[in-house]
Amino acid sequence: TESLIMQDPERVAGDLRRLRELGFALAIDDFGTGHSSLAYLKRFPIHKLKVDQSFVRNLGTCADDSAIVEAIIRLGQSLGLRVIAEGVETEDNLNRLRGLGCDEIQGYLLSKPLPAAEATAFLSCR
Repeated sequence: TESLIMQDPERVAGDLRRLRELGFALAIDDFGTGHSSLAYLKRFPIHKLKVDQSFVRNLGTCADDSAIVEAIIRLGQSLGLRVIAEGVETEDNLNRLRGLGCDEIQGYLLSKPLPAAEATAFLSCR
């Protein structure tokens, strides 16, 4: 959790480097909220940024949220990271995110959370 990282960031950075060496892809979740920091982008060996749904939800209706989403996408991509938008629930949000060049999305527009067996069936139909 973020509070654990704040207690010993150097140890956590070493642990994350070892995970990356083992082939794990790492993401910073809910970027832009809580303890998430621009310093994490330099310190931790991450692959992806996940834009918090609180910004995505109001994309297109709140100029500040739209600016924040665009800035996170540009920042992440300029650092060679993939950017995922959380909480995408409408076609309008999907289209806006596509226009901004967002790499990936997650949210109810694709599917509500599913039990493992249903998720497998859902994915096999795609």
